[in-house]
Formats: sequence, C-alpha cells, structure tokens
Amino acid sequence: MRNSLNQRFKAPVASLVVAAGILLGASAMAALPDTLTPMGAEKAGNAEGSIPAWTGGITKPPAGYKPGDHHPDPFSGDQPLLTITGANADQQAARLSPGQLALLKAYPKYKMVVYPTHRSASVPAYVSAATARNAQTAKLVADGNGVSDAIIGIPFPQPKNGHEVIWNHLLRYRGVAAERWIGQAAPTRGGSYTMVKFNDEFLFDYSREGAKFEELNNVIIKFKQRVVSPARLAGTIILAHETLNQVAEPRKAWTYNPGQRRVRRAPNVAYDNPGTAADGMRTSDQFDMFNGAPDRYNWKLVGKREMYVPYNSYKLHSDKLSYQDILTPQHINQDYARYELHRVWVVDATLKEGTSHIYARRTFYLDEDSWQILLVDQYDGRGELWRISEGHGINYYEVPVYWTTLEVHYDLQAGRYLAIGLDNEDKMYDFSIQRSATDYTPSALRREGRR
Repeated sequence: MRNSLNQRFKAPVASLVVAAGILLGASAMAALPDTLTPMGAEKAGNAEGSIPAWTGGITKPPAGYKPGDHHPDPFSGDQPLLTITGANADQQAARLSPGQLALLKAYPKYKMVVYPTHRSASVPAYVSAATARNAQTAKLVADGNGVSDAIIGIPFPQPKNGHEVIWNHLLRYRGVAAERWIGQAAPTRGGSYTMVKFNDEFLFDYSREGAKFEELNNVIIKFKQRVVSPARLAGTIILAHETLNQVAEPRKAWTYNPGQRRVRRAPNVAYDNPGTAADGMRTSDQFDMFNGAPDRYNWKLVGKREMYVPYNSYKLHSDKLSYQDILTPQHINQDYARYELHRVWVVDATLKEGTSHIYARRTFYLDEDSWQILLVDQYDGRGELWRISEGHGINYYEVPVYWTTLEVHYDLQAGRYLAIGLDNEDKMYDFSIQRSATDYTPSALRREGRR
C-alpha cells in the first residue's frame, strides 16, 4: 500500500545522492556511518516493512505547485490502514504514548486514523553538509544549557543524552527567514471560541547558508509576533532574541503596548509564563512544541521506539477547510488528522530540585528524520497526566523543510484544548522574505508599532 516518494515525485534520487556526496566531501561524509541519513536517522526501514527505508524525503514540489499556494497533499490517494478508538486502544498500546491512550479513553469521538508511512522530511544539501561537520565539532556547554562549535545543521546527529536530543529540536532547520499568518483558538467545552490572529516573523541566524559560529554573537533566532485580532488585543507586538548559551545570556525579549505606545523589556516571555492570548492553555515554552532554555529540567534519553504519530498532515493544512471544520468541541475534528508509524526519540524531562514550572515532568517524542517534536505528554506536580501536545507537520517542499502546520494542546483536566497555527483561511507561509538584524531591534519595534 505504500507509494514511494520517488514514484510520487519522479525525484532523481541517485543523482541527488551523488551531488550530496560532492557537497559533503570525503571527510564530512565519514562523520556519519553509512547506515544513517545525513540528519542521523536510520536509513533502513523496520523489519516488518511498515516503516520504509529513507530515500531522500520530498526533494521537489509536485507539478503545478507554486510558492504561495497551500501545499497540496502528495499522499491523497492513500487509504487508511486502521482506525484507533477507545475500544481498541489497548491492542495498540505498544505504539501509543500514555497521553494518546488517555485521549482515546477520555473522549468517545476521539480517534486516530493511521495511514501508510512516508518519510517525507528533507532539508537543503548545505544543511546536511553542515550537520556532518557538526558531528565532529559540536559540544554541550554550561551543563547542557548551551551548545558551541555548531552551525547551520543540527549539532548532534548521533545523540548520547537527552540534552543533545532537545538541542537538535531547538536548532533544527526551519528555513532562513519566514513570515506567516496564523490563528489560535481555545474552544470551550461547548465548542465556542474567539479566534486570535497573529502575524509572525522569524529570522534564523543560525541556519543561514555560509553562517559562522563565531559571528552569531550568541543569537540563533530573532522572532517578532504581532497580534492582528481581536480588536482588544490588536497591535501588541513581541520581539525576542533567542540565545545559544542561555546561561551566559538568557533570552532577550521586548513588547510593544499599543495603548501606552511604549516598548518595554519582557522577561516573562519564557518558561511557564502564559502564552500570548492562549486563555491559560499553554505556556510560553510550549510554542513550537518546546522552546527556550532547558535549564529547569533533567533530560533523560529513554531511547527510540516505533509510534503512531501525527505526520504528513496535509488534510489539516488544506485551504479547502474552514476553521469551523477543524475546531470541534473537546478536540479537533479527527477526520482530518493523519497518523503514521515512525521511529521517534523519547526524552523524559523531570523538574530539577530548586526550580519551578507548572509541568513537573514532560515526555517528548521527536521525529528521527526531522528532529521535530511530534508529541509531548505533560504531568502536574502530583505526577498526574495533565496536558498532551500534538505537532501536526508537513514538508513545505518549496524550501524544503518539515515543520508543523498546527499544534494542538489538550488539557485533560479542563476538558478543553488550544489549537495554534491555523492557516486554512489565511495566506501561506512566505519563506522568501528578506530580513536583516536591523529589522529586529527595539527601535525597529517602536517604529513598527506606531505605523
């Protein structure tokens, strides 16, 4: 039932591999075993054939696609392999997280429709080359709270501990610059909601082709977020500079308040402070599934396992859907969610003694091909499962990059959820924007706020 990506896109994989070899050079290629992909995943499929071998991911857009379009589903012809519900969840427990099992048991209409697996994640060749170089030079510093001697690619394609795995997520490739228009909604138990619209901009200093570690000045990402609606929040802007060594220099953040027409430092945009306009349904460090300093947790690498995870979520991304189609009471409309069997890295984060966070424990499940966090189970101070987060991603194949199109945070105790990243009724991500460091300064923020 599986259709290879080579057949779908007629991608000249053999020539791509040769080109990658020339780009990497003999010494860089030697940094990773032949059994691994350039990003450190296992090339081989699993023994039963339900996870295919890696063949390069999606290497070019499908015919007829042009940047600015919502990305058409390259796997629309796939038929479901199985549907998991509360009734048969125990039979599939070996491939589910505790959080997924809890959702299936808590909500009678919640289901997981499983499709054939496609290893669609891919990155530009220069990112693969940088990852091979990082494998020989990157190291953790400041007790794992920073990284040195790494640039562009992930730092640890063969991770030895939980800190290295989470840094691979934090430093994964997401393009060089991007702008997006997204919605966030926190439906009540009855299903009513107010849509909050954001205009986000990212400048990934770390990922720029030709970037050098010594030129970063410890800043890896510049981020700006403007609230577009509702009217009572519109005009609020957050600016953040994310740092590589967060002990030497914590995240720097500023906010523009349209009522006061002033820019102020915003040290509370971090950790478990409430996410912007999220009705208390997510923390600041749940944005992008996890962001910021890892210093409040002990990070244990549990290992790797095969799991049913959200993947290739082109249905949820479709501009043929309205927000109303997706946002249903208690959970999103699972008719549009897609799950596949993938190998994931499992990292268990437990709160350090002497620190504080509303989540006493978090278990992260990261895609081996992209290092994108796909799933998180979050526990309260009593050790009870509290919130479950799902990262529904796609390959934005004009870049190419695998990244979320929708993040959903379920609160078992409140019987509600938060969805962020809704883009069905809005313009598509723009990875072609041209930005410089001067666009992300407090003075630039002040000028923008007053326009």
